[in-house]
Amino acid sequence: MTQSPETTDRMNLVSNLQSQEWLEADGLGGFASGTAAGIRTRRYHALLLTATTPPTGRLVLVNGFDAWLQTPRGKFSLSSQCYAPDVIGGDGAQRIEEFSPEPWPKWIYKLEDGTRIEFEIFSVKGDAMSCLSWRLLGPGKDVKLFVRPFLSGRDYHSLHKANPAFQFDAEIAPGKVSWQPYPDVPGVLAMTNGNYSHQPDWYYRFLYREERERGLECEEDLAAPGILEWDLAREKAVLVLSAENFGTTLSGTVNPLELFDQLRTSEKTRRKLFPTRLHKSADSYIVERRSRRREAADSSPDAPHRLVTAAPAGKTIIAGYPWFADWGRDTFIALRGLCLASGRLDDARNILVAWAESVSEGMLPNRFPDSGEKPEFNSVDASLWFIVAVHEYLQLRGTCGDPAANEEKILHQAVEAILDGYTRGTRFGIRADRDGLLACGEPGVQLTWMDAKVGDWVVTPRIGKPVEIQALWLNALWVANQFSNRGKELFERGCESFRNRFWNTERGLLHDVVDANHHSGEIDSTFRPNQLFAVGGLPFQLIEGERARKIVDAAEKHLLTPLGLRSSAPGEPGYAREYSGGVWQRDGSYHQGTVWPWLIGPFVEAWVRVRGGTDEAKREASNRFLKPLLQHLDDAGLGHISEIADAEAPHTPRGCPFQAWSVGEMLRLNQIVLKISPQKRKPKKSRELAAP
Repeated sequence: MTQSPETTDRMNLVSNLQSQEWLEADGLGGFASGTAAGIRTRRYHALLLTATTPPTGRLVLVNGFDAWLQTPRGKFSLSSQCYAPDVIGGDGAQRIEEFSPEPWPKWIYKLEDGTRIEFEIFSVKGDAMSCLSWRLLGPGKDVKLFVRPFLSGRDYHSLHKANPAFQFDAEIAPGKVSWQPYPDVPGVLAMTNGNYSHQPDWYYRFLYREERERGLECEEDLAAPGILEWDLAREKAVLVLSAENFGTTLSGTVNPLELFDQLRTSEKTRRKLFPTRLHKSADSYIVERRSRRREAADSSPDAPHRLVTAAPAGKTIIAGYPWFADWGRDTFIALRGLCLASGRLDDARNILVAWAESVSEGMLPNRFPDSGEKPEFNSVDASLWFIVAVHEYLQLRGTCGDPAANEEKILHQAVEAILDGYTRGTRFGIRADRDGLLACGEPGVQLTWMDAKVGDWVVTPRIGKPVEIQALWLNALWVANQFSNRGKELFERGCESFRNRFWNTERGLLHDVVDANHHSGEIDSTFRPNQLFAVGGLPFQLIEGERARKIVDAAEKHLLTPLGLRSSAPGEPGYAREYSGGVWQRDGSYHQGTVWPWLIGPFVEAWVRVRGGTDEAKREASNRFLKPLLQHLDDAGLGHISEIADAEAPHTPRGCPFQAWSVGEMLRLNQIVLKISPQKRKPKKSRELAAP
C-alpha cells in the first residue's frame, strides 16, 4: 500500500526527532529531558528528576506519561512508548506536526479529524519543579485529555522493577494530588486543574534503546497510580510537578492555572535576557551546591593540609547532562566560557572561592561523588586549570572594578598552596623535577584528561611528563609570577627544558609524553591534540614561530573534523574509527581517535595566534571552524554541543549530548578569542568646517 506524501513526511519527521534531545535544567542539578519525538530512549529521560542534595543525590521521581485525547471521532494517542523487545506502543509520535525547542520544548499535534493540540514543558530555575500544559488550538467542542503519569522514585543511574513495596496511595486535595512511592524518597506533588481518578497499575518492560546501544541494562517497569482528565474545550490543561520538601513550599489554596501562568511568564522573561541561544544553554550548567558538611584532619595552623570530606557550598558547574555531576577539571575549563566570556563574574567568583577551600596537599578534588563519599583527588590538571581560571577571572574583574581584597587574598593563597604542594611533591607521584617540569603518575591511576579506565585497565596512563600538563604547569608558574617572584627561576628552567626536550625533530611535532613511565629519556610520540596547549588555549604561549605553525598545520590536517579534534591521529596505534559497543569497547576508544568538540578552543586560538592574531584570521577561523559546530546546536542535544563524536564521517555525536566544556569553549571563542578589534573611525568634519 502506497503511503501518502503527508504520511511519509510525518514518518521522516519522527525519525529525525528521535535523534534530537531536549533538556530543561532546574539550576539545582535536577532536570527534565527526553527526545523530540517524545519516546524515552535513556534511563535518564524523565519529567521530574530531582537533586536531593544539590547538585547530587539525583532521583527520578516522574519518568514520563501516556496521553490521549477523546473526541467525537474517537480516541487518539498523544504519546508513544518503546517496549521490549522493540515495539512502539501508541502512535502519538506520528501525529507531531511541529516541534520547537525554544524557549523551551513545545509540540503541536494534529489529529486525523483536524484537531490540533499544543503541548509544552519547562523547568523552573532554582526549584525542583517541571511545568506542563496542553492547549486546544482548534477546532473542537468536545475534546477530553487524559494523562497517566509513570512514577518510580529511583536513583537516576539505576532502573526500576515492579515490586510490592511501591505505595500507590494518592492524597487528593483541591488542585492537588500527591504520591509517596517509598518512605525514603521525596513525594511527588502534582498541582493541576484536572480531575484525578485512582487506577493503580504497573507498566512493564519499557525499553531504552540508547542504554542497549551502550551495552547496559535497558529495561524498566514503572508504576502508574492513576489518570488525570481535562476538558480542553473549556480551558487549557496544566500540570505542575514538584518534589515534596524540595520544591517550592506553597501555603494556602493554590490556583494551578494561575500558578502555571505566573511561572511561565517569569521563566519567559528570565530567558529573554540571554543574548544568544548558546548563552541560554550555558545557564543550564551553572547550578547551586548546598552541601556544607566539612571536617579537618588537623585544625592547627601549621597543618600541611586539610582532609576535605564534603563539597564546598555555593555555585558549581555540572560537567554534562544527563549523567555527570560537577568535576574539578571540567568546572575550571568550562568556567572560562560559561562564566568569564559570558560576563557572569559573580558566578565565577562564587565558584572559585568555594573551590579554593578544598585544596588538600596542593590538590583540588576532581570529583565529588553523588552518594557523598570522600572526594576523589585523581587529577593532576584540575588544580592547574583552577590557577588559569583564577588568573583570567582576576584580570576581567580588574577591568570591571577591583576585586574585594579578601577575595583576591583567598584565591592567591589557594594558588600558592597548589604550587607549594606540586613543587614539594604530593599524591600519585606529582612533583616538580630538577628540569623544572612536572612529573606525575602511578600505575593504575588516570591523572590527565585522558582518563578512561575500565576495571584495572587504564587505557591511556600517560605516566611521566605529559605535554599539556607541562603547558599548564608552566602557565601556573607564570601566573604566580604576576603577583609573586617565588617561582621565577623554576619557570625559566622549565620553559627551557620544555622547548629542548619535547620537540620531535623527525616529525616536526611535540612528543606527547617525555620520561614516560618515569624512565629518563623514554618517549611517547603518539600524535595527539594535547600539544596544541603549548600554542593556544592558555594565557602564556610556550611554542612560537615556525614550530608553532607546524604543530597547528599538522593538527588541522590530521586531527580536525567538523565537530572538533580527534584525540589521536589516524594511523596511530589503537586508533578507533567509532565510539560504540559495550563498556570495554567504548572506554577503550574514548581517547583513541574519538572526536572532542571542546578541543576546538585551543586549536582555533592556536590557529589564530600563528597567523598574527589579525582580524582577518579571526574572521576566517570563525567561518571555517565555528560554523559547523554552531550548526550542531540543532542536532543531538538541542541548543548544546555534545561531549564526543565518532572519529570518522559522518562523525555521529556520542556520549553526553549536553557537555559543559564543549559549550564553554564555543562561548570563549566567540566572545573573547575571535572578538574583532573595534574599528577606528575617522572623525567626521562638521558642517561648519566642511563649508566653503
